Amino acid sequence: MDEQLLPISAQDVRNAAERIKGAVIHTPTNHSKTLSAITGADLYLKFEIFQFTAAYKERGALNRLLSLPQGTKGVIAASAGNHAQGISYHAGRLGIPATIVMPEGTPFNKVKRTEELGARVVLKGSDFEAATKFAYELANTENLTFIHPFDDTLVMAGQGTVGLEMLEDVPDLDTLVVPIGGGGLISGIATIAKSINPNIRIVGVQTEAFPAMKETIDGLSLDGNNISIAEGIAVNNPGEKTRVVVKELVDEIVTVTERQIEAAIVAIMEIEKVIVEGAGAISLGAVMQYPEKFEGRKVGMVLSGGNIDSRLLASAIMRGMARDGRLARLRITMMDQPGALAKVTAIVATVGANVIEMRHHREFGAISLKQTEMELVIEAKDQEHAMRLVTALEAGGFKVDYAKTV
Repeated sequence: MDEQLLPISAQDVRNAAERIKGAVIHTPTNHSKTLSAITGADLYLKFEIFQFTAAYKERGALNRLLSLPQGTKGVIAASAGNHAQGISYHAGRLGIPATIVMPEGTPFNKVKRTEELGARVVLKGSDFEAATKFAYELANTENLTFIHPFDDTLVMAGQGTVGLEMLEDVPDLDTLVVPIGGGGLISGIATIAKSINPNIRIVGVQTEAFPAMKETIDGLSLDGNNISIAEGIAVNNPGEKTRVVVKELVDEIVTVTERQIEAAIVAIMEIEKVIVEGAGAISLGAVMQYPEKFEGRKVGMVLSGGNIDSRLLASAIMRGMARDGRLARLRITMMDQPGALAKVTAIVATVGANVIEMRHHREFGAISLKQTEMELVIEAKDQEHAMRLVTALEAGGFKVDYAKTV
């Protein structure tokens, strides 16, 4: 398709880059030796988590704000995440009144953070769609300019500056792996990347829970369950403008399991020593889940955001340890007599494992009255280490049922 027939052009992205220069960070694109060795691809990571609001969304928000005509009364957006913070931060910096509509039940920390950045927060609606509907109504009532999180050409062009920077810093990338929710980021990146290098491969990534863009482009019905740790791309209705660009310029869209996203979050944290949210980790999740698609290629991926709920992060870490065999649950059957518990703990100490949790069951269960059960959650170096503990306990006369905790 002729670029002129698409909603945005490469020149739009370059114009956005000039417009926002100095007000957003030109984040680094760094090579990861360890992740490259693990995946078999030559991986370069774009650290958008280093933006002030810890997400790329600032780029499109600022490009849109800088394009407003003089005398604009204020702006409004519907978001409970990174778009809200990008609008709030840059609108406040520019002296533009901002209103953010969030669904009722939005976590307090997100509301507080957005208010701290200078926006008025209105809680309305049971979900994002209801909040968006009310935001449009409030925009009409109060004469505010609505800024869509992805289906806006200026927002799309602003997000495309991510890809422009990646290819300026690492010109010979042959593949870009980009998360997709509504499609704003990948539309902008694909537009500029294909202009610079028509042969570059653009792979979009969605969670299996929200595969709306893949369903739209590929004509599929994938029945996502709408429960995802990748909240930043939890979108059921992709943009009208963005889907045009995706259909024309994106080579493939893949979906990634929730467990793979969790594993990617933990891998990035442990290897790169940075925190990413689910949407920020999903590109690595795709490379881990489909290694044959990326092996031997020079791959750029966007760590798009780092705003993850602390409890979700803690759960992801613990579940990751369990998947690796570093956490295990042991159910130990023993005679109910003095010294039995001490013998178990002595074996654990000898093997060098660490007890995280212990439960002793006498009253419940179907075992003999002369026996008791103990449940241990232990930390080990790896699964082989955990199995050495199981073997030692069995050699000590105990019956052991072993299971990873997830």
